[in-house]
Amino acid sequence: MRKINKKYPIAVGVLLAVAALALIFLPKRTANDMLDEVQLTDSTEVEEIVYKYGIPTDDYEVDYGIVKPGQNLSYILADHGLSHQQVHQVNEKADGVFDVRKIRAGQAYAVFTTRDSVPQAAFLVYEETPKAYVVFDLRGDCAVRRGENPSEWRQKEVKGRVESSLWVAMQNEDTSPLLAMVLSNIYGWSIDFFDLKKADEFRVIYEQEYVDGKSLDNFHVLAAAFRHSDSTYYAIPFTQDNEELYYNEKGNSLEGAFLKAPLDFYRISSRFSNARFHPVLKRYRAHHGVDYAAPAGTPVYAVGNGKVIAKAYQRNGGGNYIKIRHNSVYVTTYMHLSRFAKGIQVGSEVKQKQVIGYVGSTGLSTGPHLDFRVHERGKPINPLTIKSQPKKPISAQNRAAFTVLCDSVLRRLESL
Repeated sequence: MRKINKKYPIAVGVLLAVAALALIFLPKRTANDMLDEVQLTDSTEVEEIVYKYGIPTDDYEVDYGIVKPGQNLSYILADHGLSHQQVHQVNEKADGVFDVRKIRAGQAYAVFTTRDSVPQAAFLVYEETPKAYVVFDLRGDCAVRRGENPSEWRQKEVKGRVESSLWVAMQNEDTSPLLAMVLSNIYGWSIDFFDLKKADEFRVIYEQEYVDGKSLDNFHVLAAAFRHSDSTYYAIPFTQDNEELYYNEKGNSLEGAFLKAPLDFYRISSRFSNARFHPVLKRYRAHHGVDYAAPAGTPVYAVGNGKVIAKAYQRNGGGNYIKIRHNSVYVTTYMHLSRFAKGIQVGSEVKQKQVIGYVGSTGLSTGPHLDFRVHERGKPINPLTIKSQPKKPISAQNRAAFTVLCDSVLRRLESL
């Protein structure tokens, strides 16, 4: 006969008592607790709401279009069902936000229409540029706001040689030729881009802005090397005193007191001479300037900071012309302008690279061009030989940081 262990029933009893207490004192689960668990474990994906211009596109029918010649905002709105009163209200709301008169043919727009049984135009979006747009909210009291598409900057590299022009060389390297314009601005005080030689070589590391995967004509040069006439000119961006300038490898600024040329990228049709055959007068006489052949309307820049001392018209000579005094030594003259830039008057203070007028053929001229002249202490000098005074170099306290940057970008340029 087996002995019964008296401790066994006691232990079982204790366990049963503990279990009972647990059932009594544990918190009860509520319907909300069960709902939370379902929400946490449910794998159903929330439908993504797609926005364009800040508008939920799935809520509307979207009609894309291009502004046609002769069309304006009123025409487009009326064409999408808005009354004259509504069009007037939209124009009033745009005041101070966007000048509706600046809507241009060839620009894209989009009209968002409700999906109701009786569709109504709710928004009109005008793409001012590939990056910037204007939203006309046509609902209720109407509203107008500006916006920008998100963009990204992509880093690129290009290396090539000049055969005919830098513009063509960029195209040959499958690069936007407008990068050539950027380089002409950077090197405007160092290299005469009207006098490039065959086999001149360039290497550029740059960033280009993109919107929706499409490239924009916005560039930022991170480093450049340009070999011209057996010399290599480097361009290294560095920020000093809250201003980014381009410097050569020695730390001297590429920007000088004067630009090499007063307009972008057009050929020299006549140079400085004491005996040039005049195409209109049919006789030899001095031509103390440089003629730049360019299409009518091409912007003309002030080559340096200064004050306008003359703005006039010379019928049998320079036509519309402007004179700028830069300091006690130099005066520059810009002749045969089709018109003057807005706000330019005698006494106006102008900045380097500020537009002062536009190429034309006024006065004694056979075609559109700019006659550019420079006087040094009252004496005419060849504009192509004028010396440029560099801006401030890298300071002593910034020298170490610049040296590190310079060494890095020069090695990278050499590796291209």
